[in-house]
Amino acid sequence: MASHTDTKTERYLRMIEAHRQVINKVCYMYAEDADHFKDLCQEVTANIWTGIDKFRGESAESTWIYRVALNTCVTYFRRNRRHSGCLPLDSVAEIADDSSDGNRTRLLKEMYRLISRLSKLDKAIIMLWLDEYSYDDIASLTGLTRTNVGSRIHRIRRQLINESNK
Repeated sequence: MASHTDTKTERYLRMIEAHRQVINKVCYMYAEDADHFKDLCQEVTANIWTGIDKFRGESAESTWIYRVALNTCVTYFRRNRRHSGCLPLDSVAEIADDSSDGNRTRLLKEMYRLISRLSKLDKAIIMLWLDEYSYDDIASLTGLTRTNVGSRIHRIRRQLINESNK
């Protein structure tokens, strides 16, 4: 039994370390502020621990982590009804890499600000697309058809471009 726990712990820690950026991105898009971001991250990692024995490798590990994070954030939002719809980006942990490129950071903040205004589903779709998931993977994760995913991505991109030009 101890070896199972050790193996589970090691697997869990490896998964969290390997997919920390994915977890942070999803939580970032649903957080209201820095404390809410931390709560969401904690909730996601707890759900990964709880569900790790059920992960059988039928999908990519990153896909499973994304799904757990997304479902956790949506469930947390529904349960707590805290989210206001817009994200105060300056108060949430920086997801951008540690480079000193101020222009890149500024552009990323602007992109996340625009994305934070989208509906929950559109937000999830565009984040998955930005993370280079295929239309089929996005369809599987969201329950939409591949065609619907393609149409939504096209519409979301057009909406984001229009908003950024205002």
